[in-house]
Amino acid sequence: MDFSSINPVLLLASLIVAATPLLLAAIGELVVEKAGVLNLGVEGMMITGAICGFAIAVNTGSPVVGLLAAAVGGAVLSMLFALLTQYALANQVASGLALTLFGLGLSSLIGQGYQGVKPPSFPRFDIPVLSDIPFLGPVLFTQDFIVYLAFFLTLGVWAVLKYSRAGLILRAVGESHDAAHALGYKVVRIRVLAILFGGACAGMGGAYISLIRVPQWTEGMTAGIGWIALALVVFASWKPWRVLLGACLFGGINVLQLNLQAAGIAIPVEILAMSPYVITIVVLVIMSADRSRAPASLGKVFHAGS
Repeated sequence: MDFSSINPVLLLASLIVAATPLLLAAIGELVVEKAGVLNLGVEGMMITGAICGFAIAVNTGSPVVGLLAAAVGGAVLSMLFALLTQYALANQVASGLALTLFGLGLSSLIGQGYQGVKPPSFPRFDIPVLSDIPFLGPVLFTQDFIVYLAFFLTLGVWAVLKYSRAGLILRAVGESHDAAHALGYKVVRIRVLAILFGGACAGMGGAYISLIRVPQWTEGMTAGIGWIALALVVFASWKPWRVLLGACLFGGINVLQLNLQAAGIAIPVEILAMSPYVITIVVLVIMSADRSRAPASLGKVFHAGS
């Protein structure tokens, strides 16, 4: 075993890169669930965003346009879920699972012909002065701008949910859609907007994987991150800061196990590969021992006439 090959600065910088797509998907799903909707189609929206962003970035030569296309692709797919669950009043669990299967199939179809193609790269966003700080500078202040977008998005969601009137209305809809409707709030409209936001975030998370973390297109490349994002929201007790901690935990363990494999540690590769999922869930279960209850209307169908 050769642990000297593990660079702590690169390890921590890679941790942030690994955590970003999970954070984007999870913070979007948190908003959706705060509105009382359970969308199990996160994996499908992520993989759709991954191929939409990749294809548009390759064809336009602009990774920023690709990222926007990924957000639109994820939102459009989420709109299908919104139409099924909010207007056709279909079962949310079944609709979400169908959305994931549809997204996986659609991405496979669109992705034909993009195997082995290299996308345009995002420039590094070095923050002046801060990037020169020893150790912390290369870790925190030399990332691409999507990393900062994800962190500021998390901060923004926390602030909106906690301090704004819009956040109060969203939480009210999630707690009791009938009471919110009686007060005159447009429950369906609010939930559709939340679903679109969650879809856009998931799409950007998928594009981050295909354009930055693994700059290539491979079928099924999200590799279950959408499901981890769903679990993360629940175990984080629907709190944005816990979602951030959980995403960093998963990203850190994932990067560490890859480094341990490279160092030749005497542990079977299969055990190392599954360790991020097992350890993250165990820690989050412990964290969630005092968790707040789920939004009272989560997963329940709303009918304006009821």
